[in-house]
Amino acid sequence: MIKAEYIWIDGTDPTPRLRSKTRVLESGDSLPALLDSLPQWSFDGSSTNQAEGSSSDCLLNPVWAGHDPLRGGRNILVLCDVYVPGGLPHSSNKRYDCKGISAEYEKEECWFGLEQEYTLMSNGRPLGFPRDGYPDPQGPYYCSVGASNAHGRQIVEEHLDLCLQAGLRISGINAEVMPGQWEFQVGPLGPLMVSDQLWVARYLLERVAEKYGVTVSWEGKPMKGDWNGAGCHTNFSTLAMRTQEGLYEKAAEALRGSAQMHISNYGHGIEERLTGLHETCSYEDFRWGVSDRGASVRIPLQVAREGVGYIEDRRPNANCDPYLVTTLITHTICKELRGE
Repeated sequence: MIKAEYIWIDGTDPTPRLRSKTRVLESGDSLPALLDSLPQWSFDGSSTNQAEGSSSDCLLNPVWAGHDPLRGGRNILVLCDVYVPGGLPHSSNKRYDCKGISAEYEKEECWFGLEQEYTLMSNGRPLGFPRDGYPDPQGPYYCSVGASNAHGRQIVEEHLDLCLQAGLRISGINAEVMPGQWEFQVGPLGPLMVSDQLWVARYLLERVAEKYGVTVSWEGKPMKGDWNGAGCHTNFSTLAMRTQEGLYEKAAEALRGSAQMHISNYGHGIEERLTGLHETCSYEDFRWGVSDRGASVRIPLQVAREGVGYIEDRRPNANCDPYLVTTLITHTICKELRGE
């Protein structure tokens, strides 16, 4: 027997949530073969903001499977996208378009690295905040060590281990600039796979935090005032950008023409974070610069020196849908680099 945890993204507006339920399977297949044989499943869409009660069935279509490090053994995690009866993707299924764009620009060999920031909360306040009042101003918390500065490390380390056991391409973790705020990175991977894996990594973090009675906030500005917000900085390159000098500038400039369209799809509440303060450019402006963390798009110093490499779109919110972000960036930049 295998316990398969079916995971999907619901239709909550404006920020979708993760849902999951368990199916017990009889299977002797190895994990690679198992994905092809996993059955579709249904759920009550009227309870997930994805259907009306009079016609509530929605379908779960397995798209990714990995080892379940929470249960261990041969148990698996199964990421699904959502379809309506009749075979059409549900309106909340942003993976469908991401898959299409990934295929359209497959020859460009797009790589993404996603830097997912988040805040660990207890009783409505970040870990490390006193019950009343505020801690010392930000400064000592980024990449910090010590109990007075680093809050929630046990959760963060356990999450990293679980992600690696699940086969996710986690490339690092670090404490961020506000108490209780942390980051993990996924990639480099293509647009579809990096988005799949980020959602699974988010799921595992929610489950670990749940065990400790802690809530994960994905809000872009979880605490008002003089604190950095939480983003999902998105690093992007194509094979041409990695091998042909100067294309990184063309890629950065390509994002200018569709700046506001991207902003409107980069996560709810983005205006509260992108104020022009706290290492952000205003959501109303667009600029790119070398080694500039206050720009919309940062060009890493080594990329400017070597003439090849990646760019970092610093605008996406922590609560963004990675399927939307990677779809838009891939299409906007690859179309420009192709001269279309």
